[in-house]
This record gives sequence, C-alpha cells and structure tokens, in this order.
Amino acid sequence: MSIAQALTASSRGGSRWLLLASLALNLFFIGIAVAIAVRGPAPPPRWDPNVFVRVERLAGTLPPADANLLRGAFQTHHDAIESAQEKNHTAREHIHETLRHDPFKIEDLRAAMAETRVARQNFDQVIQGAFADVAPRMSSAGRHAVANWRKPKTRSKNQ
Repeated sequence: MSIAQALTASSRGGSRWLLLASLALNLFFIGIAVAIAVRGPAPPPRWDPNVFVRVERLAGTLPPADANLLRGAFQTHHDAIESAQEKNHTAREHIHETLRHDPFKIEDLRAAMAETRVARQNFDQVIQGAFADVAPRMSSAGRHAVANWRKPKTRSKNQ
C-alpha cells in the first residue's frame, strides 16, 4: 500500500468520526430545544409583593360578578392602598438599610422595626377596609372563594 492510499483511507475514517461527532452534537442541541419547548414557560411566582397583582389573581378565581365587585372596590381605594403599600415597603427597606450600617446601632434597628409595625398595621387596615366594603355585596360563593383562597395545605400526621 502506498503512502497516498494510506492517507486517503485514514482521512475517510477521520471524516466518519467527524460526521458522527457532528451528528451527536446536533442531536444534543435538538434534544435541548425539544425539552424547553415541551416544558413551556415558567409559571409566574406564587407571591408578588404588589397587592394589586395579588388581588387580580384572587379576582381570577371568583365568579365574574364578584370579581368585578372586588376590582371596583380596590379601584375605589386605589390611592389609599397604593400609599399604604409604598409606606410599608419603604419601612421594610429601612430595616435592611439599618442592618447594613457600620457601625451598627441596635437603637436604629429597633426604631426601624417599630416604623415597620406601624406601616404594616396601617396597610392591613386599608386592605381589610376594602374587603369589608365589598364583602357584603358579594355572593355567598364569592365570599367562600375569598375565604378559601390560598388556604394553607395541612399536613397529615403520617408525613
């Protein structure tokens, strides 16, 4: 066998391996693409810090008439809710900022925590006021849906 024949034979073998490697790589990428397509988009997070987002999710689980009542109540109280929500978020962020201070002062942290308690209580009162305004006008099914929304799952004694 001449050198030219040996080189031709070895290059054919190398071409085969290159072809197989290319095919394997293409199949790998196609598999990833199919897996992503089958899985679909990620679901939205279960909890959102914006109360209007959470109320919209709740409204989506209610009978249509009750959903419209709930949306209307939160629209009526929108400015008060938004203000209370912003104060609550700002107060919580103040705690984070206080924890980052060097030198750390416990008195500042306690003051920030007290501010947060007041802001949270005000926020709760505004939200609960909106629900109290709308609940008497909702159907029994709507009130029950609100009462059962995000009901915590109970664990059995065997778990």
